[in-house]
Amino acid sequence: MNLPAAHIEHIQQLGYTESEARFLYIVAVFSGYFTLRQFRLFTGSRCGKRPTSFAQKLIGQGHARVCGQARRAALFHLFSRTVYGQMDKENLRNRKRHSFDFMRTRLTLLDFVLANQEFAYFETEADKVKYFCNEMGISREFLPAKVYEGASPNQKTIRYFIDKFPLFLASPLPGVPLVVTFSYVDSGFERPSSFASHLAAYQPLFRQLNSFRFLYIAAKEAYFRSAEERFRSLVKRPLEADVSNEILRYFRIRKRWDNREYIIPVTEDLEFLRDARERFQEETIESLYSSWRSGEIGESQLRAEICKWKPERTIFFDAYLLSRARPSDAEERAMGDACMKDTVHPTVHHFVHPLGERRC
Repeated sequence: MNLPAAHIEHIQQLGYTESEARFLYIVAVFSGYFTLRQFRLFTGSRCGKRPTSFAQKLIGQGHARVCGQARRAALFHLFSRTVYGQMDKENLRNRKRHSFDFMRTRLTLLDFVLANQEFAYFETEADKVKYFCNEMGISREFLPAKVYEGASPNQKTIRYFIDKFPLFLASPLPGVPLVVTFSYVDSGFERPSSFASHLAAYQPLFRQLNSFRFLYIAAKEAYFRSAEERFRSLVKRPLEADVSNEILRYFRIRKRWDNREYIIPVTEDLEFLRDARERFQEETIESLYSSWRSGEIGESQLRAEICKWKPERTIFFDAYLLSRARPSDAEERAMGDACMKDTVHPTVHHFVHPLGERRC
């Protein structure tokens, strides 16, 4: 992770050391919330003067507040416009107050980022939109988005990738080229329906990619099997299936509709037609439909052309276990730092690959 040197220097001008400035940059961009355990993990320090001095400096300058507790640890919120302004990120929503569920998810997300600093993350909404639209040539209409209403009906704002989960390029297997990696962060209190809704929001974008990887991040391995089964049923199997069958069905139903052959509407066909019109909007599909309808090409040639247009997809799924081992009471007393109500939970992390093989 390459942190902008100029932004780190600007944060240092507020009275922070280089390591403190780097930590604050990561917190501001990815979370907004942190504990001193995470600060110690990042700096390699122990409980005592260094983390306590850092916390007092933050609170004393009005850059952060203690907003609660997480596992008997003081939970800090980095909210100061002054700090975010040093990074040209005054408008990041991480500055705002959020629910405790949101905070828990952000702490889990921050644990993942701190443990995986080697990845080049797309930090902001603008970075992600630029990558998919400018570099990959994908239209904004396929990006996960949410519309926010303004003061008047005409004032609407469209925001993309509002979940802000880690998104980066990485190799799914040794020797395999880099692919875009999406993720979902489960703090341990999420409902299964939340994961399904997240996948549904990303489905239009998934359909535009020939290869990608999805990473399920959680603190409990118990969730992995059900998460992978849901991902396979909602994303992997449908997208890796032979798309030519779906396009051919779309052409047949569309032809019947265009020819006004539906005396009594068939709900299933019309719902499929509506969804297919949204999925297959490319000019190539329109051209193939015209050629097929006019009889210029037959079914076998149509399937061959579709294979050229849409090569076989390769989709990877991984689960990432992020667990915290608690120290003994004796170790906790020896390390002190009781004034900040923080305890040490060293991070243990590794990738887990449930349910058999992974495709390459």
